[in-house]
Amino acid sequence: MLPAQPAHPAAVEANEAIRALVDAQAGQDWSPVESAAYEVLLIEWAAATQGTAGDIIEAA
Repeated sequence: MLPAQPAHPAAVEANEAIRALVDAQAGQDWSPVESAAYEVLLIEWAAATQGTAGDIIEAA
């Protein structure tokens, strides 16, 4: 088994911000601003995690 690679700092920061936003809005309707902030954080997280897994194989 390969050792886990340390997460990219930007991915960790974006993930923490996503969790904080989701936790703060738990059980509440999201405003358009909160929804937009969530979308931006998801894009930041996705960009930060691209190419870090190394062992992802694209399906044929």
